[in-house]
Amino acid sequence: MHIESVPNRKSHPTILLRESYRAEGKVKKRTLANLTHWPEPLVEGLRTLLRGGVALAGAEQALTISRSLPHGHVAAVLGTAERLGVPKLLSERRGGRASRRYRDLVLGLIVNRVIAPASKLATLRALNPETAASSLGQRLGLGAVAEREIYAALDWLVAQQARLETGLAKRHLAGGTLALYDVSSSYLEGRCCELARHGYSRDHRADRPQIVYGLLCNRDGCPVAIEVFAGDTADPATLGAQVDKLKARFKLERVVVVGDRGMITSARIREDLEPAGLDWITALRAPAIRKLAEDGPLQLSLFDDRDLAEITAPDYPGERLIVCRNPLLAAERRRKRADLLAATERDLSRIKLAVERKRAPLRGAAEIGMAVGAVLDRHKMAKHYELSITETSFAYRRKDDAIAAEARLDGIYVIRTNLPKTALGAEETVGAYKALGQVERAFRSLKTIDLEIRPVFHWTAPRVRAHVLLCMLAYYVEFHMRQRLAPILFDDHDRAAAAAERRSIVAPAQRSPAAKRKIAARRTDDGLPVHSFRSLINDLATLCLNKVSLPSNPKYRFDLPTKPTPLQARAFDLLGVGPGV
Repeated sequence: MHIESVPNRKSHPTILLRESYRAEGKVKKRTLANLTHWPEPLVEGLRTLLRGGVALAGAEQALTISRSLPHGHVAAVLGTAERLGVPKLLSERRGGRASRRYRDLVLGLIVNRVIAPASKLATLRALNPETAASSLGQRLGLGAVAEREIYAALDWLVAQQARLETGLAKRHLAGGTLALYDVSSSYLEGRCCELARHGYSRDHRADRPQIVYGLLCNRDGCPVAIEVFAGDTADPATLGAQVDKLKARFKLERVVVVGDRGMITSARIREDLEPAGLDWITALRAPAIRKLAEDGPLQLSLFDDRDLAEITAPDYPGERLIVCRNPLLAAERRRKRADLLAATERDLSRIKLAVERKRAPLRGAAEIGMAVGAVLDRHKMAKHYELSITETSFAYRRKDDAIAAEARLDGIYVIRTNLPKTALGAEETVGAYKALGQVERAFRSLKTIDLEIRPVFHWTAPRVRAHVLLCMLAYYVEFHMRQRLAPILFDDHDRAAAAAERRSIVAPAQRSPAAKRKIAARRTDDGLPVHSFRSLINDLATLCLNKVSLPSNPKYRFDLPTKPTPLQARAFDLLGVGPGV
């Protein structure tokens, strides 16, 4: 923002308050106020203020800041959403005034979910002019927002889900690409929603009903589609809906679906993927790996001088099996097994003492068995113990042979695929399966550290689906922001160097030297502090939009943003957006 004097032939020059901004790769100007009739000391005082100096006494008395709204995080997130074409994606081709209103409200909900995740009613207060928590409502020109409009916008959004996901698929999925798919769950408050069911709770909230949702991403982890299921839906049962999306809605002729061993099972391959003509990459479960070792195709001598080998087996005709051995994973599994065995025996010994004590001993095979069953169920170690329970006694011992047999396969996992070697080599196939970690990162951002998808307070299935879709779209914006902001975040910003540091695709991923240096010093190479994504958003929020008024001339009211700090300026530069109003 600056003051510009425009020559006016023989008349007095026109004094304008102007702001520079970037649009379509070009620097443009817009006029905020005409200061021609201001006294010269007042103009000079404002000019000094804009340059970051100390204002003249006359300017201090003449300018009044009536309100200061957090603005920098809004400019960063909304600017990124606009650069990504999110408003265009949301817009209906033949939408009327109501559709445009809903589009703007949904855009506001998406941006607010990134900058300050909250309930819909809290977001309503943040968007309204009188109770605004940021400049977001003003930037979008929302004016007064009614509660019914927020819920009407959610209903409009869920009706657009198929169109939005198809648009994202055209941008980020193409024929022959990898599609990563995984499932998570979140608990709900209340019992009114028809999707609310008790099931396997990844949130460790067995006391709450939950929903299950499956997230579809491209190979880089960019979200493309999300679907909500009832809370008692098994993971493999969700795969059929994704096959329908990829083939029928997205019209992809060839795509490789990557899912974990609990998702893409033999039944799902046979009933869903093969009839649709889709390729797939998954992994074998522990019993199947053990059977390979017992039957002969899997020989431990394969790993004498390497950590990856490709084998075939009669039980998997026409498929490739890529066996990997990670020594670090083997050591971790040994440690975990030892800890669980020790914890199990500690609890079992207490039951044994209770049975053998002289005063009020534990009696009855049923009662003893229930106590023992609770311990084994908690630690999942029943397969490693031989038990002897009678009405008056209890004894246990380890199955050392079974423990040793399991330990021999520690650190070994087997990738299973129907892709020919000419389409994807062994290392590339393992890398594709490991890319599922990108979906896990998306769930982490959605559920905990950034977007707070849970708990869910909506009572109807369409509103729950709208809430989950809204969170996915917010993560879509955050995903691209993280990529651009990586140099000033704790994220690794030199992926090529990190890949060069990795000696094998089986070995754990390594950070690049630049990332290690950045994390150790907590500063970038140019001296700026390093942030997490959330702390950077909070830092950007300190760039405020001041509502400036002139008591001497009420006609002149304008918004004056504070001057960006070097870190804020760097963030806006990386994002390719401006901090202006």
